[in-house]
Amino acid sequence: MKKSMSDDVITINKVSVPPGTHTLVDLPISPLYTRTPLSIPIHVVNGAKPGPILLITSAIHGDELNGVEIIRRLLKLKLLDHLSGTLIAIPIVNIFGFIYRSRYLPDRRDLNRSFPGSKTGSMAARIADLILEEVVNVCTHAIDLHTGAVHRSNWPQIRADLNDAHTLKLASAFGTPVLINGLYLNGSLRKSTVSRGIPTLLYEAGEALRLDEFAIHVGVRGIINVMRALGMLKSKVTTEKTAPPVIAQASQWVRACEAGLILSPKPLGESVKAGDALCFIANPISGEETPVHSPVDGIIIGVNHLPLVNEGEAIFHIVTFKSYKSLNKVNKELKAFEYEFLQDSDLLLSL
Repeated sequence: MKKSMSDDVITINKVSVPPGTHTLVDLPISPLYTRTPLSIPIHVVNGAKPGPILLITSAIHGDELNGVEIIRRLLKLKLLDHLSGTLIAIPIVNIFGFIYRSRYLPDRRDLNRSFPGSKTGSMAARIADLILEEVVNVCTHAIDLHTGAVHRSNWPQIRADLNDAHTLKLASAFGTPVLINGLYLNGSLRKSTVSRGIPTLLYEAGEALRLDEFAIHVGVRGIINVMRALGMLKSKVTTEKTAPPVIAQASQWVRACEAGLILSPKPLGESVKAGDALCFIANPISGEETPVHSPVDGIIIGVNHLPLVNEGEAIFHIVTFKSYKSLNKVNKELKAFEYEFLQDSDLLLSL
């Protein structure tokens, strides 16, 4: 049964964590074929005062590293000394993929397409079932941290069910200028948490197998903002007025019209209009260059960094908005947003 916010002790894998303590719980999973034991490490920071129980998960795809560092930095903050409620943080969900620097489990299954899983199914199904039963079922809210795939970067963004008022409030509090009203992917952790009545945010930023300071700083501050919105931390006294985020209406990938070398690509966060050249694809033999045009007005939130591309491969991910006014607003907010983080290397100290 789900733990209510009035309870005091958090129990995971028969380990009880009383109020005012921080415990690292090991959740055993299948060992390696060398018989080396493996477990999923889970930080449980149980505040001295009652409150929500927030789950932060990372590296459900084993090669997505930004979230691992976000959680490491989050757990070092002195703010947590005054926590109301409980923070449950799993820095490495897919421990197998993390060890092998792979998105997948050893059987090539995607753990984030394997929920809710089962106790007698594949390795992925068993891990998914274990996470839900031992961890998710004691939580009231969740944030799942992700990056783009290998050679693909994502601009910091929140994906969530923005039709739900409470989830929209938390998504807005996170602090990214763009919110995407994302559908639930079958088999995803987010679909399983939401089906259990747990409001869930999905944070996308950066690239697999890379640490991105911008993405990490935005992620740490965003989680702190959400915890303040939930009443888990005291709100920061400020007179600053921040612009509300804009909800993207839709998104689409722009694909290569032919194979070749990608030249002069537009960067992440750039606003584009329909007909703008996003890049040029050069034929390495003939030397001919073919422009790739944007089919819509929008903002680039995903880019394929690999300079070699085959016909039909995704190159740019673009989100669209209701009007030019919204597009211009987001464009200004994105530039100001990035400038703020790049200028203040000690930003997290002010949290």
